[in-house]
Amino acid sequence: MNRLKIENVSLAYSNGHQALTDINLDISNGIFGLLGPNGAGKSSLMKTIVGLQKPTTGKLSFNGFDIVNNPLYIQKYLGFLPQDFGVYPNVSAFNLLDHIAKLKGVESKKQRHNQIMELLDKVNLTDFRNKEVHTFSGGMKQRFGVAQALLGDPKIVIVDEPTAGLDPEERNRFNNLLSNISEDIIIILSTHLVEDVRNLCSQMAIIKDGSIITQGSPKDFIEQLKGNLWIKAISKEDLPNEKTKHQVISTQLIQKVLHITVFAEDCPDGFTGIEPTLEHVYFKNL
Repeated sequence: MNRLKIENVSLAYSNGHQALTDINLDISNGIFGLLGPNGAGKSSLMKTIVGLQKPTTGKLSFNGFDIVNNPLYIQKYLGFLPQDFGVYPNVSAFNLLDHIAKLKGVESKKQRHNQIMELLDKVNLTDFRNKEVHTFSGGMKQRFGVAQALLGDPKIVIVDEPTAGLDPEERNRFNNLLSNISEDIIIILSTHLVEDVRNLCSQMAIIKDGSIITQGSPKDFIEQLKGNLWIKAISKEDLPNEKTKHQVISTQLIQKVLHITVFAEDCPDGFTGIEPTLEHVYFKNL
């Protein structure tokens, strides 16, 4: 069982911006969702975990080893899939994976070949192994990204906004792939898409303005909201008034009609009950 422990981590940049404040997380095998809006501090935390920057204060350990002072320890067990990654032009998928495997320290040519072919099969790219990666579709590039992240048998994989820009079919294929590889390693899914966390993660945290707002099980969060959410159709002009009377956690257009969802112990006049979703959890905590 792998374990990443983050204790009271804060990060302030030289310009005075406080990027992270007292982050505490304890993450083990499986997919952990880090959910938050753009600019919430997700990328700052990911860069700190992988050793690209040191925290101002706090401790990070991976499997009991200090990775603030010894970032190479986690880096040798790390797979990373950024939101956008560049590739060399005129290089095939196989040759690029072979190059990356060498950089990751897989010295044996036979071992590299076997591992690359196994990963290409896992991400359904075997038939495209001789095709240049820069010609791949968005979904194919993401699957190639998973393959390169898994080279060298990592114990922890970080994926940053992995399904942004994918169509529904490619998103489902990508999510199934992540789910299948998550049993024996840690996968940290950094995203602003609630749907990805709902579909994949057994544990999650919501981050806002560099602080962890809440953390736990998506299932438990949803259960806590049951019997406390109510919905009503209103006119746009009534929205300010409703916000003064109720704790409005979300607004949405349904067939061009504005609906508000509010949090309350008892049903307000004119409202009807609604089953909570992880999206309601997200909006309530922001």
